[in-house]
Order: sequence, then structure tokens, then C-alpha cells
Amino acid sequence: MKYEAVIGLEVHIQLNTRTKMFSRAPYKYGAPPNTLTDPIVMGLPGTLPIMNKDAVMKTLKTGLMFDCQIPEICKWDRKNYFYPDLPKGYQISQNNQPLCLGGFIEIELPGPSRNIMGKHRKIKLTRIHLEEDAGKLIHNGDSLVDYNRAGASLIEIVTEPDLFSADEAFAFLTSLRIHMLYAGISDCDMEKGQMRCDANISLRPIGSSTLGTKVELKNLNSISGVRNGIEYEIKRQAKHLDEGNKIIQETRKWNADEGFSSSMRTKEMAHDYRYFPDPDLMPVKITSNILDPIKQDLPERPFDKQIRFFSQYDLPFTITSVLYPDFKLCNFF
Repeated sequence: MKYEAVIGLEVHIQLNTRTKMFSRAPYKYGAPPNTLTDPIVMGLPGTLPIMNKDAVMKTLKTGLMFDCQIPEICKWDRKNYFYPDLPKGYQISQNNQPLCLGGFIEIELPGPSRNIMGKHRKIKLTRIHLEEDAGKLIHNGDSLVDYNRAGASLIEIVTEPDLFSADEAFAFLTSLRIHMLYAGISDCDMEKGQMRCDANISLRPIGSSTLGTKVELKNLNSISGVRNGIEYEIKRQAKHLDEGNKIIQETRKWNADEGFSSSMRTKEMAHDYRYFPDPDLMPVKITSNILDPIKQDLPERPFDKQIRFFSQYDLPFTITSVLYPDFKLCNFF
């Protein structure tokens, strides 16, 4: 390889809150289409959003678990774009004052054999912000829209361009899912859309410190699918560069069944969304009275538990590596 891959991930995780982010409408996967809505979700005139406290608390818990900085003030913004599954024509999100900044997620790469611990590395995070989910389009001959998911509580975890292989991306998502299960934040079932990932991939000559032109890869519906899609995109971009062509900043769709990506659109920039502060939601002030109880409720981190099992009970790595990913099994043990 003449090139080094540089990868950043954007991971959306649905929080297991009882109701949606800004309304009292419930959310449960598998309900009959368009039965979990209300006037707020549908953006009818005269409706006003009401913030879900449980979603805020679970986002803060996620940030504290990953050593994020928690700013004193966060605010809500409208992200404007038209899409059939976005009934209001905008999404309530967080632009420049999110709930969590910085932090890291520890990953473990495979060791030289199954009975030897692999290399551990801390992947730097940019931010974690809280927003509402969009609905879901269903393409089956006709295109149908289901608004059940619209308005569900959603966090977006954005990494720095700090991953350098498809295997590291696989390890990151595996570690992230385990942490979420430990903290009771989400079940992270990708088949149910509870964890969704977009990957930003660029190549640069080995030894260079300048980032190449990134391509965003979407429709990655499993952790192994993320790894396969990134591996394909690295090879595609390398071939493109070898032929003397320039990489275009674009969004591409991954076809898991046939193992290739195809162009969807040129990449939007932040100004295309016309962000502005949501006039119906006040900024939130995060005090020590809010954070201290959450800190007391943080679980033991998965890799810390693995090391403790190894040292306290003298368990071999082959056993601890089976135990620590399963929170219920650990408690039973």
C-alpha cells in the first residue's frame, strides 16, 4: 500500500427512553406503521416541543463514561432540510453547543492468538450531541413512509479522524456497543436501527500529515458491514488515485448484498442546513447537582472489569474475553 487510510465515524444510537425526544408519544420498534405519532411529532401548527429529561440524563451519562467535557450550557438548533420522512421540514439537533465535547473510547484489536490480549488504543471523540430521529422510508415497489421513528431520542457520537483501518472501525463499534449495554443506554441492535453508522474515509500518501478528500459511506447496517464497506472504499479510492484521478467529496451508498458502493450525492456542507437556535427551546444549564448523581451511577467500564477479573480471580484471557462483553453474564459470574 502506498496510501494510509484515515477514518472518522458518525454513530447514531437510539436511547431507550419511554417517550420521544420532544413529545409524550411512545416509541417501540415493530409497532404498526404510523401509530406512534402525535401533533408534535407531525409538526402541526400550534404545537410546541417539550424536552425529554431522561434523554438528557442518559446523554450526560454516556459523556461521563467516555471522559467527555460537559459544558455548563448547551442549546438546541434547527437543522433544516427537506426529506419525506422529516415531517416538520427540520430536525431539532445541537450544532455548536452540544452536551458533550472531546473524550475517548478504548478499543481492543485482536491479539496474535486467541489466548493473548491484543493491543488497546483510545480513539478520540469530537463530540456527542442529542437530537430527534427522522422517520423511515420503505421502498418495496412503491415508496412508503413510516413516522413511528420520527422524533425518537437519538445521540450522535462523532469521532476525530483517528481510525486507520477497517479492523479498528470494527473494534470501535464493538466496544461502543458493549459500553452502551453496560450503562443501560441502548440495546444497540443494528437490525432494529438502534445503532447506525456512517463512515468518512480518505486516503493520503504514507508519511503525509495532510488529510485527503473524504468520502462518506452510508447504509452500513451491521458492524461487519461497516468493516466490509470501509475495506472496499479503501481499495476503490486507492485504485482511483493510482489511475491519476481526483477523489470527489461525495456520499456513497453501500450495497451489502453485492459488495460495492455507488454514488448518492455530492456532500452537503454545514451551511446547507441553515442552522439557527430553536426559538421554542431554552438553553440547558448543567450543574454539579445534575452531574454528581450520574457519576455515582456509572458502571465499571468493560475493559476495567476484564482486567479486574484477570487479576482478582486469576482467570485466563480466554475466559475474561468471553465474560466482559456480556454484562448479564458478568453479573451472574
